[in-house]
Amino acid sequence: MWFTGGMTSESRVVSAERLSSASPEVLFELIADPAQQPRWDGNDNLAEAADGQRVHAVGEVFVMTNTGDRVRENRIVEFVEGRKIAWLPSPVGETPPGHLWRWELEPREGGTLVRHTYDWSELHDPRRIERAKQNTAEALLASVDRLVALAEQD
Repeated sequence: MWFTGGMTSESRVVSAERLSSASPEVLFELIADPAQQPRWDGNDNLAEAADGQRVHAVGEVFVMTNTGDRVRENRIVEFVEGRKIAWLPSPVGETPPGHLWRWELEPREGGTLVRHTYDWSELHDPRRIERAKQNTAEALLASVDRLVALAEQD
């Protein structure tokens, strides 16, 4: 069973969610370890991240190489172990342009509600707007589905 939250023409926040039979802890390990992220990325945008960057707190930064060899720093701005993590990506050494990726995990009877949100309400760089609009609820759901499939294998 899955649900998607759309985006109105006025909104710059889009999300998708679904139920998983996996525990929040199993799901969170796949999200909080950047080396695992390319395994579940539904946009095929993430190429690789070095091992040993598992996130533990707000303020940490992990480095990811995107497809096309674009290296990005990702600053953790929200963190609750096993429940919530959010980051602001940016080119290395630059101020984040204002878009945020968030994962929230809510324990439910028999599993977890997995919610993935892309928030570009603070994005003001006109060169990035068209790309931001491509992150639809359906695109986010592809990542949620892949993440859930991996977690439920364990």
